[in-house]
Amino acid sequence: MSDRPEIVCICGSTRFVGEMAAANRALTITGVIVLAPGVFVHAEEREADRSITDEQKTALDALHLRKIDLADRVLVVNPGGYIGESTSREIAYARETGKPVSFTDRPSPD
Repeated sequence: MSDRPEIVCICGSTRFVGEMAAANRALTITGVIVLAPGVFVHAEEREADRSITDEQKTALDALHLRKIDLADRVLVVNPGGYIGESTSREIAYARETGKPVSFTDRPSPD
């Protein structure tokens, strides 16, 4: 038995920054180590304000996969069942690497 706390990686659309923060807080209060996105710029905002380049977005996406590697499990924050393209890739990656995946809301049907 390990004394190490559980590590959970939060995934989901960065449009849900408030919901992700709430999940992060709730998990942290219960003693979980939380790995979550560190930059919350949604695609539409990137188009309007080029503060995050395409190269930076690619690097951030790769970094998030490394966070999944470190985690014991993945929690997908998906209000209303929404799962976008990046989150779908992260879910597939987590499952391919054997990480359990759970959702805050039931995923929308394909």
